[in-house]
Amino acid sequence: MNKAITLSAMLLLIATTITAQSTATGTIDGHDYVDLGLSVKWATCNIGASQPSDYGDYFAWGEAQTKSEYKSDNSATYGKKKKALIFFDAAKQNWGSAWRTPTNEEQQELSSKCRWEWTTIGEHNGFMVTGPNGKSIFLPAAGNYRSSSSPSDVNTFGSYWSSSPCGNDSEHAVYLSFFKGYHLSGKECLRYIGCPIRPVTY
Repeated sequence: MNKAITLSAMLLLIATTITAQSTATGTIDGHDYVDLGLSVKWATCNIGASQPSDYGDYFAWGEAQTKSEYKSDNSATYGKKKKALIFFDAAKQNWGSAWRTPTNEEQQELSSKCRWEWTTIGEHNGFMVTGPNGKSIFLPAAGNYRSSSSPSDVNTFGSYWSSSPCGNDSEHAVYLSFFKGYHLSGKECLRYIGCPIRPVTY
């Protein structure tokens, strides 16, 4: 009986800690953000998500709308050189002008200056990312769409678009990726792949 009470108390403490760490510090245009003590403030949820652990919507790079299939031949940016490239920011288009997709540099700051702890909220795995000031956001391992009608590697792999192209490479853009025990920003990803976006604001 005492063991059961102790276990329940521990679970309640963990849940309370996660909730406290994920508490928003402000709201812009109806969307919450957390000030992690970095150069930008990070949204608490992905675009299309109603809570931090939800996966939300998936976007091909430089596109603002979801679609049923993510392929090279229906991508608006795949193979487009810089002069012909039109980048539609899904964050601005869906959440308003105060929001945008983070740059590669901002994702690198999140990766290098924060503490990353693999955890589970509800039934969704992901990283609790804690900033220098002790406040946190949760990034669920939402997987991505790779020429299929359903997302791949859900609950094991996370991939989040940046707004940064990959130099003069017209087929790739930069994203943040992770799985348990690993996270890395600045990686290359094919532009037509559907990934979530975690917006930022100033």
